[in-house]
Amino acid sequence: MTQPNPLRDPRDRRLPRIAGPCGMVLFGVTGDLSRKKIMPAIYDLANRGLLPPGFSLTGFARRDWADQDFAQIVHDSVKAHARTEFREEVWKQLAEGFRFVPGDFDDDHAFDQLRRTIEELDEERGTGGNHAFYLAIPPGFFGDVVGQLKEHGLSTPRDGSWRRVVVEKPFGHDLESARELNATLGEVFPPGSVFRIDHYLGKETVQNILALRFANEMFEPIWNNTYVDHVQITMAEDVGIGGRAGYYDGIGAARDVIQNHLLQLMCLVAMEEPVSFDAENVRIEKEKVLASVQLPARLDKTTARGQYAAGWAGGQKVEGFLDEDGIKKSSTTETYAAVTLNVATRRWAGVPFYLRTGKRLGRRVTEVAIVFKRAPHLPFAASSVEELTQNALVIRVQPDEGVTLRFGSKVPGTQMEIRDVNMDFVYGGSFTEESPEAYERLILDVLLGDPPLFPRHEEVELSWKILDPILAHWAKQDANGKGRPEAYPSGGWGPKSADDMLARDGRTWRRP
Repeated sequence: MTQPNPLRDPRDRRLPRIAGPCGMVLFGVTGDLSRKKIMPAIYDLANRGLLPPGFSLTGFARRDWADQDFAQIVHDSVKAHARTEFREEVWKQLAEGFRFVPGDFDDDHAFDQLRRTIEELDEERGTGGNHAFYLAIPPGFFGDVVGQLKEHGLSTPRDGSWRRVVVEKPFGHDLESARELNATLGEVFPPGSVFRIDHYLGKETVQNILALRFANEMFEPIWNNTYVDHVQITMAEDVGIGGRAGYYDGIGAARDVIQNHLLQLMCLVAMEEPVSFDAENVRIEKEKVLASVQLPARLDKTTARGQYAAGWAGGQKVEGFLDEDGIKKSSTTETYAAVTLNVATRRWAGVPFYLRTGKRLGRRVTEVAIVFKRAPHLPFAASSVEELTQNALVIRVQPDEGVTLRFGSKVPGTQMEIRDVNMDFVYGGSFTEESPEAYERLILDVLLGDPPLFPRHEEVELSWKILDPILAHWAKQDANGKGRPEAYPSGGWGPKSADDMLARDGRTWRRP
């Protein structure tokens, strides 16, 4: 009889689930995403003992590489970006399963070779016919690749095995293209086999929003329009577009971040309590929120956009967006976007949700701020509370994941003076282990077949229905010559029009 481990608390549910026999095919192995996120995450999972011994990674790209060249690329990526220490024995076992297939996405011979490679891995490595296809490539190529997978019999599993496809955001560039993309994927893979990765949903703190709301009785009674004045959701980056001009120009901040990350965060803040936390019930409540969103009548007054200009960031002089390599001087692509949304439910009627994102801002931070109404009656002299603002509950998604509660407290001394103070909970200080990196969590969920963190196509389409009218309004402004993205200095907090947007409502942006 097996004896229980006396050192392990029987209540500890953190013991991870390990993926069964499987492999992954990675399209787009030369890109930043693969090198900085996907390959290191796969190594970290192996290092934590969460991948099966025979796990295999097959790279596919337009390169004349041998398997060992691909292994060197993965090795360099892991050394540079992995979060766990490099262990030779883990690397050797993982590297035995590396294969590389050169070819274009329209190359029948290459996909035929891919099929043979996968069959060989099933024999040699025991992957059991279970394979995930990760499309870390521009969305314009999705159709070509899934068409080839179908044509060469790669998308159809044999009995008892599975095939899954993983796609990265953006899921289309508007509602129509999102529907076309969903139809393309749906012709080849059933809905339960399509995983749309939004890495923000892999963040531990995003899930902590649900724990904070529904496991604590003290928050739920005040989580409504009786007590909440407004909600601010911010994703700020301190970097520019880097070498991504080809991808970013024409996409912009709203499509890149608001349509997926920020609307998903809004759903978690605004949703009603699900019957249970299984994937289907959480998804139902999120879709209800998206379906109830109403845009204000005057989009010219309730949205803002900008482009970063030259300035100082991180102590360095940096150039403006229009001076970046590959960007036309006439570009109207926004690097900052802010929108006002209303959630037309009984709980949130009259509470505006302000969403903003931008590049080259003051610091890198993602946070959700629930800002409460002022106390209706303050029995203090005006001079006592002049430094007191509104109570706020701030959930930090990155970096320094945690929660801050801002409230008023008396300043020590003989005078009655009240000032804002913060009470902080930081994950790193309360729990001994680090939160898993988002891509580790998401890739493991794909291999296990767990869907909770992945948006389904209904959510994607509802998100585009919200954003499309805003994008159309901006495009109309550009066409009429009545407005273009406003320049804002690098290292600041965005254009004046965004400050004016809140000032019209008598509010100000939080300084994260």
